[in-house]
Amino acid sequence: KFPAVSNLFGTLERSKFMFRDSLAKVEQLVALRSDPIKALKNPLKYSSSALTALSALPLKQSLFKNTFEKTTISALPQIVNWPMDGGPFVTMPQVFTEDIDKPGVMNSNLGMYRIQLAGNDYIADKEIGLHYQIHRGIGVHQTKANAKGQPLKVSIFVGGPPSHPLAAVMPLPEGLSELTFAGALGNRRFRYFYDEEGFCISADADFVITGTVYPQENKPEGPFGDHLGYYSLTHPFPLMKVHNVYHKKDAIWSFTVVGRPPQEDTSFGALIHEITGSAIPQEISGLKEVNAVDAAGVHPLLFAIGSERYTPYLKDRKPQEILTIANHILGKNQLSLAKYLFIAAREDNEKLSTNHIQEFLQHMLERIDLKKDLHFHTNTTID
Repeated sequence: KFPAVSNLFGTLERSKFMFRDSLAKVEQLVALRSDPIKALKNPLKYSSSALTALSALPLKQSLFKNTFEKTTISALPQIVNWPMDGGPFVTMPQVFTEDIDKPGVMNSNLGMYRIQLAGNDYIADKEIGLHYQIHRGIGVHQTKANAKGQPLKVSIFVGGPPSHPLAAVMPLPEGLSELTFAGALGNRRFRYFYDEEGFCISADADFVITGTVYPQENKPEGPFGDHLGYYSLTHPFPLMKVHNVYHKKDAIWSFTVVGRPPQEDTSFGALIHEITGSAIPQEISGLKEVNAVDAAGVHPLLFAIGSERYTPYLKDRKPQEILTIANHILGKNQLSLAKYLFIAAREDNEKLSTNHIQEFLQHMLERIDLKKDLHFHTNTTID
């Protein structure tokens, strides 16, 4: 019934072409949010960033209500990527929730968490599975709703402008909402309205699924063919009770294939690094650069270069500041999903780059002392 499209972000060149008119402005906006002092140091250079943010604020427009029709979960494209998947999944969703204590889109979270549409114990057309991991804003919202004994309202957007799914995966600095970022990157404000049941609807999405998540209501979700070439197994995750499924007249279903890299999310990662690459070192003192290695599946492996300045009065340097930096990295937004972190001191080689993987590994292996340079964080939840 509905056509589907994949690989919109198939190459970095294609992704940059889609945002060719806004990319530079957005990079400047993210940099300014990470280091507001820049505006004081160079007011002329950054004067346009404030205008970019203001012109990108979400816009409530009820006139779009009549552009949506209703359908059912089973009428949506039932795409199963891998033979042992537990059922069809939404792999390019934008999952929207609001803070129950501070309702409104400016205190919302927009994230990309896979959605299982059918299979396992889900009641057809009435229940779907909502999978999200730690370090996600939706978890904060559900915790607050649970504390009040109230259901969490969830809206799942699929399709729409390419800036919207990209905003859902961006590790943004505090104070910059995903909806504002989507508006800035797409050169058009994020337009929305609320339906009769009080669910937020993205006016530009192709599809919107609305529903509620009740406290302590979980069902088995998965298996799911994951980024590293193996399956995430079946585990209990929040159950979402479906209220409505909306679609535009000529809606196109967006999806991506998740599997061993390189995949479409390789381009996602490269574009994210291009936009935020300078922001993270500004937020972590002493950090020169960090690279989430795509060939390892992005999250599992990080390369980093930091400074070693704690004891300049000693002849022989030993790892001190870079250990502080390493712990900061492992506690920073989605970087904290890393399983392995290799960090080098920039003073050993000023030309070293984390993007040159072979050279970086050679640098590390030539210097590592396995008796004292390995540090373990155990008995903790990472992913």
